[in-house]
Amino acid sequence: MKTITLKQPWASLVASGLKKYEFRSWKTNYRGDILIHAGKGVDKEALEKYKNLNLDYPSSTIMAIVTIEDCIELTATINKKICQENPYIYGNKNRSGFAWKLSNVRTVKCSTSISGKQGFWDYTLSNPQ
Repeated sequence: MKTITLKQPWASLVASGLKKYEFRSWKTNYRGDILIHAGKGVDKEALEKYKNLNLDYPSSTIMAIVTIEDCIELTATINKKICQENPYIYGNKNRSGFAWKLSNVRTVKCSTSISGKQGFWDYTLSNPQ
């Protein structure tokens, strides 16, 4: 299955359903399910901001299956609309690039340590729990 690696806390925010958009500099035409992989990298400033959510922030593991519903080119208007949907999660950043709209979040328990990669990569999840 297609997989994307995210730094923490972003992977946990997606897996918890709080972050419904993934921001990328590149467009994808892919629509459908992907695995969310929590990489080794950590955004320390963001982790501090979201520590009050009491989420787990594991690394090197598959956390969820989500559906890429759409890929939207970010304009100032669209960026502002997304930020207004959840200012706590998205802040008030002037982003460029693309917003992948994510839906249908299903958490996954995976005990295997997995190294991440850039871009989409393939992983076969055996016995998802």
